[in-house]
Amino acid sequence: MGCALSSSSKGSRRAPPGYEEPAVLAAQTSFTVNEVEALYELYKKLSFSIVKDGLIHKEEFLLALFRTSKGANLFADRVFDLFDLKRNGVIDFGEFVRSLSIFHPKAPKADKTAFAFKLYDLRGTGYIEKEELREMVVALLDESDLCLSDCAVEAIVDNTFGQADSNCDGRIDPDEWEQFVNKYPTSLRNMSLPYLQDITAAFPSFVMYSEVEDYSGIDK
Repeated sequence: MGCALSSSSKGSRRAPPGYEEPAVLAAQTSFTVNEVEALYELYKKLSFSIVKDGLIHKEEFLLALFRTSKGANLFADRVFDLFDLKRNGVIDFGEFVRSLSIFHPKAPKADKTAFAFKLYDLRGTGYIEKEELREMVVALLDESDLCLSDCAVEAIVDNTFGQADSNCDGRIDPDEWEQFVNKYPTSLRNMSLPYLQDITAAFPSFVMYSEVEDYSGIDK
């Protein structure tokens, strides 16, 4: 299979913003060259689905990953922000592949752990505070159309901190988080999307399903 934009085709078809050669991205991610080429085809579909500029805007991203382009949701917004590595409000091809690589089943566990930590570290302080975890749990419930009482939400938050906050200072640091996910590997279950290994066969909707029980700190 040739590159999505081979050297012979670049003269007649302009590369999109942030385009990088599949071989370069494959060397820096968990994807093969063929998988990057397939992702390029998917990227083109997404980046022209609403705004025709070759970049993935938030509404296009939400439509692809969450089947909706409207309505604010902290979880969805946070995932978009972490994919937007350049912090310019859009996702280019390089950012798309590098960020999505973290969800590849073969991606290093350390990368998944770090990404999940950033997902919960809403204020970017380098720690996960109780209020941040509470906000994310509520967002996950909302995204999953589940309804739990305030007492149930508090139980999830308290249980997680009871397991993860080993020095009992009311916040979770990166080392404590790493120890927590090592003890409770199901907390990273949603950080792997199995069909990324089959991306060369088809382009399924990249729908992220949230299972709130995975974030409760309890192995089922």
